[in-house]
Amino acid sequence: MAKILLTGGTGLIGKVLEKKLIQKNHEVQILTRNPRKENHFKWDIKKSFIDDNAFQNLDYIIHLAGAGIADKKWTKSRKAELINSRVESANLLYSKVKELNVPLKGFISSSGIGYYGAITSEKVYTEEDEPADDFIAKICIEWENAAHQFQNNNIPVTILRTGVVLSKDGGALQKMNTPLFLSALGNGKQYVPWIHIEDLCNLYIKAIEDENFKGIYNGVAPDHQTNSSFTKTLGQVLKKLVTPINVPGFVLKTVLGELAVIVLAGSRVSYKKVEQHYNFEFEDLKKALQHIYK
Repeated sequence: MAKILLTGGTGLIGKVLEKKLIQKNHEVQILTRNPRKENHFKWDIKKSFIDDNAFQNLDYIIHLAGAGIADKKWTKSRKAELINSRVESANLLYSKVKELNVPLKGFISSSGIGYYGAITSEKVYTEEDEPADDFIAKICIEWENAAHQFQNNNIPVTILRTGVVLSKDGGALQKMNTPLFLSALGNGKQYVPWIHIEDLCNLYIKAIEDENFKGIYNGVAPDHQTNSSFTKTLGQVLKKLVTPINVPGFVLKTVLGELAVIVLAGSRVSYKKVEQHYNFEFEDLKKALQHIYK
């Protein structure tokens, strides 16, 4: 049994992960701005505050906190928030771990496949590839750099570069199950690397329970899908009509602004490294969606 401090614990992934960790007899504490439960501890990133009690006898930190990439248009202030919510929070955690001399067994952080950039190509990106030079990559680069600083204290770091997370309780599927998105976007040829939320949470648990699961991994399922094929499969599972006419890119740019780039571009991302350590429960998109909408 491990004692784990979880950031982003009240979010989509955090809620599922907390339940699964508790089912496996781990002790979970959650950092939140508004503590309401016995295992909740207060933090305030803007005031550089974390309750010291959250670090007592702590084994691991799982860092999921960060403003939603696709929640709002990318204004200048929103862009700053997307980076700061991830980096400043990790910096605060690191400073507290140093200050209190916490002997962590590991720091486990989320990141995104945006590391490879908002680009559509025939290349299959691996963990060894260099980052892109665009805003979505900049978020991930700074996010990961903030996590890597824990290694300065000889704390092992695991980073999961996550694709589109599929869940019945919100997230990407909630947005996609709408008239605008239930059709191919742009030319429909851009890839949509995805992962079922159960598999993603299992990977976080593996980072705690398997001492060999360290380093950087792409958190994506083995099934490569384009936007067009993904949408058709979603329509089949939902028994909904998929609009036969693609939504033009300029329409999405009008509606979403610069944010449109994350749905108009996308490349394949390799699952080979993570598959050496983990057997996916949901390798096939159709089966994953059927499980979600059963």
